[in-house]
Amino acid sequence: MSSDHSSLSVQGRLPLIDAHIHLDMYETDERKWIMQELTEHRIEAMIAVSKDLPSCQESLNLAAQYPGIVHPAFGYHPEQSVPSETELERLLQWMDEHAADMIAVGEIGLPYYSRQEALEQGRDFDLKPYVQLLERMLQFASKHNKPVVLHAVYDDAVLVCDLLEQYAITKAHFHWFKGAPDTIARMAKAGYYISFTPDILYEEEIIELARIYPAEQVMVETDGPWPFEGPFRGQTTHSKMVNDAAAAWANIQGLPQEEARSILYNNTRCFYGLA
Repeated sequence: MSSDHSSLSVQGRLPLIDAHIHLDMYETDERKWIMQELTEHRIEAMIAVSKDLPSCQESLNLAAQYPGIVHPAFGYHPEQSVPSETELERLLQWMDEHAADMIAVGEIGLPYYSRQEALEQGRDFDLKPYVQLLERMLQFASKHNKPVVLHAVYDDAVLVCDLLEQYAITKAHFHWFKGAPDTIARMAKAGYYISFTPDILYEEEIIELARIYPAEQVMVETDGPWPFEGPFRGQTTHSKMVNDAAAAWANIQGLPQEEARSILYNNTRCFYGLA
């Protein structure tokens, strides 16, 4: 395991919540290491998103293993092949049976990066099945009155905003968002939330977004085990890194550290209905 890049002291500080992590994707020993260190690093809880049915099932198991700490979201990640109708029906039936156990529908969205890669390689890419998949997930969220956790960046976010309006879903969390100024303004006005990863320390596009997005609609996340660059290069992504993201956001906003942590913590609790 790699050491923490920062000497940021969090002892005695208000807690934070990792608003987006793929906890099921870690190796068992890495996951145990992370979970054992949460209290030390003032991480109270995490939103554990899922990418398919086995992932959902593992997220549910982890929530049972770490009650009150791991809050599972169930969905189908868009940066992979669309499931068959049989696979999708099986997933939706399982989600329906476990609706009371899920904090949100996610991770869902549209395959921006897969599509860009295909286009760069000269391959055709049919977006329509992904839109139809997303609509099925939004219908489920609407039926069960669940928030949605979205993978939707740049031009895709415009279509996703249209679909959220179509299905009257107002509780939407766009994780690790990037997009055009008019899309950002639209999302902010609609009350949608976004979350900042540790790249808020070194990515100018994210730093600028952090300057302008409404403070009452932001959270912090790791998207672990996705690795980061800058001061985090070579480190295993750990939920403790939200402390660094929170500190960076505080500096960008010109807020005292404790006030910023309180805002981020309360925003996450409010959005996800954590009592």
